[in-house]
Parts: sequence; C-alpha cells; structure tokens
Amino acid sequence: MLVHLFRLLSRLPLTVLHPFGALLGWLVYLCAPTYRRRLRANLARAGYGALRAPAIAEAGKSLLELAFVWCAAPQRVLRTAQVENWPVAQAALDGGNGVIFLTPHLGCFEIIAQAIAARIPLTALYRPPRKNALKPLIEGARSRHNLLLAPANLGGVRTLLKALKQGGAIGLLPDQVPQNGEGVWADFFGAPAYTMTLPAKLQQMTGATIILSYAQRLPGGKGFLVRFVPCPPLAGGTPQQQAQALNRAMEALIANCPAQYFWSYNRFKTPAGVTPPDAPATAATATAPAGGR
Repeated sequence: MLVHLFRLLSRLPLTVLHPFGALLGWLVYLCAPTYRRRLRANLARAGYGALRAPAIAEAGKSLLELAFVWCAAPQRVLRTAQVENWPVAQAALDGGNGVIFLTPHLGCFEIIAQAIAARIPLTALYRPPRKNALKPLIEGARSRHNLLLAPANLGGVRTLLKALKQGGAIGLLPDQVPQNGEGVWADFFGAPAYTMTLPAKLQQMTGATIILSYAQRLPGGKGFLVRFVPCPPLAGGTPQQQAQALNRAMEALIANCPAQYFWSYNRFKTPAGVTPPDAPATAATATAPAGGR
C-alpha cells in the first residue's frame, strides 16, 4: 500500500509536493505532542528557536519529497540536483586513499547518494527499517545504479573498509545515534549526544579523506543545491576528542541552512545498554588518585 502511494506521489513535481509537504508538517506538529516537544526543545537547545515555523514546514517537505527521490525515475530526480564543489570530492578521490562522505540529516539528504553515484560508485552504510512494511520501499528506492548498500553490522563495516582500501567512496550518516559500543558521548549543540566513532576509525585505518555533504532545499520547489565541503581530520586524539570534532563540523554545516535540519530526531537519546552521560561515577573511578590509571 505504501509503495503504491509513494509511486503515485512521485509523479507530482516538487512545485506541488513541497507546498503540500509544508502543510503536512504543520499538521503533524499540531497533532503529535511528543514530536512537537522534541522539535521545540532541540531548536531551543541549538539556539535556533526563532526558526520554529520554517523548521516545521521544512520537516513536512522532507516527508513528501521522499516519494519523489525514492520512486521517480533517476534521470528526473537528478535533474533537480544542482551539484556545487564536486572538484573538492574529485580531488580527494584522485588521491587514491578513498573518500568518506558524511551526510547529516540536513536538507534532502536522501538525494546525495544518488548525486554521488551518478559520478562514481558509492557504498553506503544502511540500517534496515524496524517496520517490515517499509523494507521493500526503502531498499528498492536506495538500490540505484552505482549505489551499493552495506548493512549496519560487522559485515557491512568490512565492506566499507574494503571499498576504502581500493580507493573507493563510502557514505555515512554521522548524526545517526549508534548502538551500544559503537559510539562515545560528545557534546552536540551543548548537550551530550552518543556519537559514532566509525568515521574516525575508518580514516585512521585507511588514510581516507572525509568530505561533508548536504543538499539544501531551494524555495518554490526548484530543487536542491548539493554541496561538498572538506572536513577537518578526525583520526588524531582520543575517541571522545574525535567525536567532539565531528559534532563541531556538523554544527558548522547545519548553520548554512538551520531550518532544514531534522530537529525532531531523537538525537540525544541513550541507546539500550549505554551508560547515560550523567550517570554517577563508579566507586573505582571515584576513588582513583588524580592522574592515576
């Protein structure tokens, strides 16, 4: 049912989908108390509380545009993406050590993999949806030419590592909350967020270049502006320092179009099995001498 609905919606242009999406955003905001509280809290925490109204509309646009990006013909989708600064990524690829594309939940992040795969093969880390009804829709939509999906498990990480060692490109969502043991606590807009350590580990193991990417939604349904930005190296220091550097890079990227970030995402949750950041120190830690191990 959902697949048929998305295919039907994909026939509509963005000039229609985006205005209706903005209305849908307000409908969801008004009818879903948990969604409303989280969106407002995250905006306020980041200092973007004044952008509440446009953020609500942009969130709704992101929902309906998925039908277009996932189900419309690839050629039609790519015509809506204006790519800027691709030479930044190409220069990194020419270095031969591989490229790690980091794409946060900013703008139309789903179109970026297609924009990259139109130029080079891309292996993207993929976490299967919890609802089985969504699986054929999402997997079918994301399996495009030159785009390989790697599951978010040990086998998938090995696939990513192999691609980098061959000088290829991989894609990750750096602000997705990782599972227990796959991240560390690091501040994100001033609050502790469980942050993945995989990008820094992969960079350290391969010498790959990290490139940040996002697709800014243009007004009036005119499409998307896909940008590629160099990222500071993450491989040095402790895992916490690496994660903090990653989050600072994400904050700087979000500042380019803050209303288009996915503010309703539960970024500050504590994953199952992870010790909360405000948990009291253990007795061993509390009694350890200063500077001792």
